[in-house]
Amino acid sequence: MYQVKRPFSCELVPIRTLKYHVRQWGTPKKDHPSLLMVHGWMDVGASYQFVVDALKQDRHVIAPDWRGFGLTDSGGADQFWFPDYLADLDALIDHFHSHAPIDLVGHSMGGNVVMMYAGIRPERVRRLINLEGFGLAQSKPSQAPKRYADWMDQTKKLHRGEFNLKTYLTVEAVAQRLMKTNPRLSLDKAQWLAQHWAQVDDKGEWRILGEAAHKVTSANIYRLEEVLACFERITAPTLSVHASDDSMSKWWSDSYSLKEYLERIERVPNISSHQLKDCGHMLHHDQPIALAQLIENFLSPTQ
Repeated sequence: MYQVKRPFSCELVPIRTLKYHVRQWGTPKKDHPSLLMVHGWMDVGASYQFVVDALKQDRHVIAPDWRGFGLTDSGGADQFWFPDYLADLDALIDHFHSHAPIDLVGHSMGGNVVMMYAGIRPERVRRLINLEGFGLAQSKPSQAPKRYADWMDQTKKLHRGEFNLKTYLTVEAVAQRLMKTNPRLSLDKAQWLAQHWAQVDDKGEWRILGEAAHKVTSANIYRLEEVLACFERITAPTLSVHASDDSMSKWWSDSYSLKEYLERIERVPNISSHQLKDCGHMLHHDQPIALAQLIENFLSPTQ
């Protein structure tokens, strides 16, 4: 089993209508910005433990579970709307770090959230790091009618119980599932992460800590022009990190590429890009030491 080097504390924070489960390492420092790290789709805040353990600086780090993930309730939602993540992030910063700009890190879906947020509230972000948050392939208005129909159909399926998440008989089976998805994930890390990624239900089975409603397609098409308008308003120095394994070619084939993403982020006024070697999409699991060093180098000086 992986041995944690930096202990964490957990707190339930009232955010809008929900109780947000938030994990923290270290304590706030008067003259140093906190580091808020947000996870991706079907992940949890605990996912950053390996990177936090590899940090050399004693920083105050905050990692929430997004609504409907981990130990944060969904409020009974049968859909998840992207603007809710933005408003939740804004409220989290109000709660933890309203006195000064904060440092933000986001992975995958979380990377998309922090990039949008930094353009909407540029004055609240000191440094910004996007880990494999590529956004989506460009949509066309003509796709909207089918998207709305798909959303309505899938919502009906959700309420018929057709979108339930798979359960596992043991925590060891959960660990094996994590390693199957990510072959670079070592057994000790998988065993530790499994206990935070899933939980025993009232049937004695291990259930992934994510609401099935997250599997329902969004009712809204991806409006690239809106995203780029937010990118152009980012004032924080920004670092985009992508893995050496090209996730984009696997997910999108010819409809959206890493090259196209790198062209999009040229709209960000002060951005640099870095490829992290020998890792896949879950780069914070695959190369936590190298990623921690990259993060610290970019965030310095901390004052």
